[in-house]
Amino acid sequence: MTTPRRVRVLLVGAAGRMGKTIVDLASNDPNIDIVAKCDLGDPIEPAMKNCDVVIDFSQADATNEICRTALHHRKSLVIGTTGHSQEQRLMIENTAQSLPIVFASNFSVGVNVLFWLTRKAAELLGSDFNPEIIETHHKMKKDAPSGTARTLAEIVKRTRNLDSQIPIQSIREGEVVGNHTITFTGPGERLELTHRASSREIFARGALRAAQWVTGKAPGLYSMQDVLGL
Repeated sequence: MTTPRRVRVLLVGAAGRMGKTIVDLASNDPNIDIVAKCDLGDPIEPAMKNCDVVIDFSQADATNEICRTALHHRKSLVIGTTGHSQEQRLMIENTAQSLPIVFASNFSVGVNVLFWLTRKAAELLGSDFNPEIIETHHKMKKDAPSGTARTLAEIVKRTRNLDSQIPIQSIREGEVVGNHTITFTGPGERLELTHRASSREIFARGALRAAQWVTGKAPGLYSMQDVLGL
């Protein structure tokens, strides 16, 4: 019986908080081999030649270069960077017409179940229940609202076919890894759905799982819910 080949990963953003966590976990994962690491100022082109998939946890400003280079070398992508502009999101969507890309604002299994529950709550509760989102992260997080909070808002807007914005409160304090609460307030009652992350390992494990899943897939823009089969 042949042993499955390890998935060769180029990690972009390796010196960041998430990058370091991914490196630590991958060192004990028999299915993953991080063959190259890049960070701010490092050339991506030479590092991409010998990998199967690129995991990106860098900055949104690097998205266009990463997509162009991945397209040139025909490499799968896992994008966990948040805070993209409309132009950068369009670049990802256009690249996904030719490459398989997992693009997620949050790679946690629990958060993706929260996404699913939010969609069901928005469907079942109806317009009498007003949604609001509160998110808290460590004080070094640059983008606000968080990508996860934006995704929660997009789910509600899409489910209810709304044009108006969903209120989001962003808090930056201490070393909080990530807390997200969406509330639906109706006449005489209130429903709260909350996810609290206590370790970055949950996001890193999800990203590594996505890297294995996306390798060999057909071109397309996939979410973490696709990876999990939700």
